[in-house]
Amino acid sequence: MTSLPMQESLPALKGRDEPFVVEYYYKVRWGHADEFIRLFKKNHHPVLKGHIALGRILGVKIESPRYHNTEDGRWDYRVTIVWKNGETALEDFDESSIARELFPDQETFKKEEQRRFEILLAHWDLPVVNVDLEKPR
Repeated sequence: MTSLPMQESLPALKGRDEPFVVEYYYKVRWGHADEFIRLFKKNHHPVLKGHIALGRILGVKIESPRYHNTEDGRWDYRVTIVWKNGETALEDFDESSIARELFPDQETFKKEEQRRFEILLAHWDLPVVNVDLEKPR
Protein backbone atom coordinates (compact mmCIF):
# COMPACT_ATOMS: atom_id res chain seq x y z
CA MET A 1 0.00 0.00 0.00
CA THR A 2 1.34 3.44 -0.89
CA SER A 3 0.59 6.68 0.81
CA LEU A 4 0.05 10.18 -0.50
CA PRO A 5 2.80 12.73 0.05
CA MET A 6 2.69 14.40 3.43
CA GLN A 7 2.16 18.14 3.65
CA GLU A 8 5.47 19.92 3.25
CA SER A 9 6.58 22.58 5.67
CA LEU A 10 7.82 26.00 4.57
CA PRO A 11 11.47 25.06 5.28
CA ALA A 12 11.10 22.02 2.98
CA LEU A 13 9.85 24.30 0.19
CA LYS A 14 12.67 26.84 0.43
CA GLY A 15 15.03 26.71 -2.50
CA ARG A 16 12.67 24.62 -4.63
CA ASP A 17 11.97 26.58 -7.77
CA GLU A 18 8.92 24.79 -9.08
CA PRO A 19 5.33 26.04 -9.34
CA PHE A 20 3.13 25.65 -6.27
CA VAL A 21 -0.57 25.20 -6.97
CA VAL A 22 -3.32 26.13 -4.53
CA GLU A 23 -7.06 25.77 -5.05
CA TYR A 24 -9.17 28.28 -3.10
CA TYR A 25 -12.79 27.24 -2.61
CA TYR A 26 -15.64 29.63 -1.87
CA LYS A 27 -19.10 28.59 -0.69
CA VAL A 28 -21.44 31.59 -0.95
CA ARG A 29 -24.74 32.20 0.83
CA TRP A 30 -27.69 31.24 -1.37
CA GLY A 31 -28.67 34.08 -3.68
CA HIS A 32 -25.33 35.93 -3.41
CA ALA A 33 -23.15 34.12 -5.98
CA ASP A 34 -23.47 36.92 -8.55
CA GLU A 35 -22.60 39.56 -5.95
CA PHE A 36 -19.58 37.56 -4.81
CA ILE A 37 -18.15 37.13 -8.31
CA ARG A 38 -18.82 40.78 -9.16
CA LEU A 39 -16.85 41.90 -6.08
CA PHE A 40 -14.12 39.33 -6.75
CA LYS A 41 -13.69 40.54 -10.33
CA LYS A 42 -13.77 44.20 -9.31
CA ASN A 43 -11.41 44.08 -6.32
CA HIS A 44 -9.51 40.84 -5.84
CA HIS A 45 -8.74 39.83 -9.41
CA PRO A 46 -6.81 43.08 -10.09
CA VAL A 47 -4.75 42.43 -6.94
CA LEU A 48 -3.96 38.93 -8.20
CA LYS A 49 -2.93 40.45 -11.55
CA GLY A 50 -0.61 42.72 -9.54
CA HIS A 51 1.04 39.59 -8.13
CA ILE A 52 1.40 38.31 -11.71
CA ALA A 53 3.06 41.58 -12.75
CA LEU A 54 5.53 41.15 -9.86
CA GLY A 55 6.29 37.57 -10.96
CA ARG A 56 4.88 36.04 -7.78
CA ILE A 57 1.95 34.31 -9.52
CA LEU A 58 2.23 32.48 -12.85
CA GLY A 59 -1.50 32.05 -13.50
CA VAL A 60 -5.03 32.37 -12.13
CA LYS A 61 -8.10 30.41 -13.16
CA ILE A 62 -11.62 30.52 -11.71
CA GLU A 63 -14.27 27.86 -12.16
CA SER A 64 -17.81 27.20 -11.04
CA PRO A 65 -19.54 23.82 -11.05
CA ARG A 66 -21.96 23.28 -13.92
CA TYR A 67 -24.47 21.54 -11.64
CA HIS A 68 -25.15 21.79 -7.92
CA ASN A 69 -23.95 19.33 -5.31
CA THR A 70 -25.22 18.29 -1.89
CA GLU A 71 -25.10 21.14 0.61
CA ASP A 72 -22.29 19.60 2.66
CA GLY A 73 -20.08 19.23 -0.43
CA ARG A 74 -21.20 22.38 -2.22
CA TRP A 75 -18.80 25.06 -3.40
CA ASP A 76 -19.63 27.90 -5.77
CA TYR A 77 -16.23 29.05 -7.02
CA ARG A 78 -12.81 27.45 -7.20
CA VAL A 79 -9.90 29.79 -7.84
CA THR A 80 -6.72 27.99 -8.85
CA ILE A 81 -3.53 29.99 -8.42
CA VAL A 82 -0.20 28.80 -9.72
CA TRP A 83 2.41 30.48 -7.55
CA LYS A 84 6.02 30.90 -8.69
CA ASN A 85 7.05 28.43 -5.96
CA GLY A 86 6.03 27.27 -2.50
CA GLU A 87 8.13 29.82 -0.68
CA THR A 88 6.47 32.67 -2.58
CA ALA A 89 3.00 31.26 -1.92
CA LEU A 90 3.56 30.88 1.82
CA GLU A 91 5.72 33.90 2.63
CA ASP A 92 4.34 36.79 4.62
CA PHE A 93 3.80 39.31 1.81
CA ASP A 94 1.94 42.57 2.42
CA GLU A 95 -0.24 42.99 -0.66
CA SER A 96 -1.74 46.23 0.64
CA SER A 97 0.73 48.19 -1.51
CA ILE A 98 -0.80 46.58 -4.62
CA ALA A 99 -4.31 47.39 -3.39
CA ARG A 100 -3.42 50.99 -2.53
CA GLU A 101 -1.97 51.56 -5.99
CA LEU A 102 -4.98 50.02 -7.74
CA PHE A 103 -7.69 51.47 -5.50
CA PRO A 104 -7.04 55.02 -4.28
CA ASP A 105 -10.46 54.95 -2.54
CA GLN A 106 -9.32 52.52 0.14
CA GLU A 107 -12.47 53.00 2.21
CA THR A 108 -14.67 51.66 -0.59
CA PHE A 109 -12.20 48.90 -1.41
CA LYS A 110 -12.07 47.68 2.20
CA LYS A 111 -15.84 47.90 2.58
CA GLU A 112 -16.41 45.85 -0.59
CA GLU A 113 -13.79 43.27 0.38
CA GLN A 114 -15.45 42.95 3.80
CA ARG A 115 -18.79 42.44 2.06
CA ARG A 116 -17.27 39.76 -0.20
CA PHE A 117 -16.35 37.75 2.90
CA GLU A 118 -19.60 38.51 4.77
CA ILE A 119 -21.61 36.66 2.12
CA LEU A 120 -19.48 33.52 2.37
CA LEU A 121 -20.60 30.43 4.23
CA ALA A 122 -17.19 28.80 3.92
CA HIS A 123 -13.76 29.28 2.38
CA TRP A 124 -10.87 26.85 2.29
CA ASP A 125 -7.46 26.64 0.67
CA LEU A 126 -6.11 23.39 -0.71
CA PRO A 127 -2.51 23.10 -1.95
CA VAL A 128 -2.40 20.34 -4.56
CA VAL A 129 0.36 18.26 -6.12
CA ASN A 130 0.45 16.36 -9.36
CA VAL A 131 0.58 12.60 -9.03
CA ASP A 132 2.90 11.08 -11.62
CA LEU A 133 1.17 7.90 -12.73
CA GLU A 134 4.29 6.75 -14.58
CA LYS A 135 6.54 6.97 -11.52
CA PRO A 136 6.79 3.79 -9.42
CA ARG A 137 5.79 4.18 -5.80
